[in-house]
Amino acid sequence: MQNINWYPGHMKKTRELIQENLKMVDAVVEVVDARIPVSSRNPIIDELVEGKPRIIALNKSDLADEEANRKWIAAFAKAGDDIRAIAMNSMSGAGTKELLKVLESMDAKRSGNAAMKPFRIMIVGVPNVGKSSLINRMTGHKSAKTGDRPGVTKGKQWLRLPNGMQLLDTPGILWPKFEDPKAGMNLAFCGSIKDEILDVPTLGMELIGVLSERYPEMLMKRYKLDALYEEGEESPETGYPMESEQDLALANMHQMAIKRGCILPGKRIDYERIGKLVLDEFRSATIGRITLEWPE
Repeated sequence: MQNINWYPGHMKKTRELIQENLKMVDAVVEVVDARIPVSSRNPIIDELVEGKPRIIALNKSDLADEEANRKWIAAFAKAGDDIRAIAMNSMSGAGTKELLKVLESMDAKRSGNAAMKPFRIMIVGVPNVGKSSLINRMTGHKSAKTGDRPGVTKGKQWLRLPNGMQLLDTPGILWPKFEDPKAGMNLAFCGSIKDEILDVPTLGMELIGVLSERYPEMLMKRYKLDALYEEGEESPETGYPMESEQDLALANMHQMAIKRGCILPGKRIDYERIGKLVLDEFRSATIGRITLEWPE
């Protein structure tokens, strides 16, 4: 498993920006990827926003397993009175009305001098979870820059919502070092880490291994496979019995490449092409609605 470490310098500044401005906001909206709600939650966010009412926006919920979405909403509801989760799709706008309704109910509970000021919200999250798209939905117009590549948003912006609330947008942040290698891999699978710094064939193979275990039927259906390789079967490349998960993932990648015509001259497997294909089709939910992390 690859050891991933991606921490652009501007992300360090973002932590400082959050600390500086947190005292100015009334609530925090933390945007996470619904397919990986654990890996896409930055550990320092809990520490930084402790004590502030928080809404977890399970964004890209349309790409995630519906059953998993329901279970995550229930799990976050049990986590504490100050945390609530909402399934959202910022591209279509699904969940935006519910989010605004919850924020307005928070605003209505304020009293004294605080109630005389605009209700202020901070938006936080790791790169490429859809923060900017969500902000554009909340404001009703294109206020924040969006893109399908991590690290598009660069600086601080105060934005006004149609209901009079004020919203602070901050760039996405990642921690300097991934304590759990699986978290780094999950973020890479979902596109929160730039593909240019990764070994795409290896990443594709790792994803195939995960999908073979958790969503085998979807994988077989999408790539027209009669079956997936199992432990003890002979490798299509070496002819030796396969024992490790990596051997099995590579063998399945091999047969998927043949089905899709990812072949180089000399009948060699084009691992770069099949790796990119699997990643793209997972990220777009072409394989199916998949969640890589479920509540325990």
